[in-house]
Amino acid sequence: MIGAARDHVFDTVSRFAFGVIAGILMLLALVTMGVGIGQAVTALLSREEVGQRVLGAIGYVIVSIAVFEVSKYLVDEEVVRGREMRAAAEARRSLTRFISTIAIAVFLEGLVTVFRVTHDNVSDLVYPALLLLTAMGLVLGLGVFQRLSVTVEERTGQRDRVAEDDQVRP
Repeated sequence: MIGAARDHVFDTVSRFAFGVIAGILMLLALVTMGVGIGQAVTALLSREEVGQRVLGAIGYVIVSIAVFEVSKYLVDEEVVRGREMRAAAEARRSLTRFISTIAIAVFLEGLVTVFRVTHDNVSDLVYPALLLLTAMGLVLGLGVFQRLSVTVEERTGQRDRVAEDDQVRP
């Protein structure tokens, strides 16, 4: 009885903490997006280095999307549903959505950085090339994860369905 009460208190405190952290991340994502938009508007109004400033603004917006996605993931997985995944398929879908968003953000940041660097110094292309390679690694890793998790789902799928049926039946 005491262990169950302790677990409930810990779960409640954890959910609250993750909720606060997710809220702070969402707020910071909005601030970052505001900085990017402000930078773009300032560049357009001053007509100085418009291309470079707009590319920088795009970078800020991309980072804000990634941070917002992390906060959304925390809310979905830690605040709303808690720590437990109900089935292997559910875990795969959730992680796939999260990693896909992060990979897209990294690809976009790499692309923007390629455009920004090629105007100034071509020798600085190492960093954006590494970003693009990292994004490719994320996508390849996601593919491996997908393949392995489908294999696990095929092996445990029947057990997951049986466990869900047991919960439904009295």
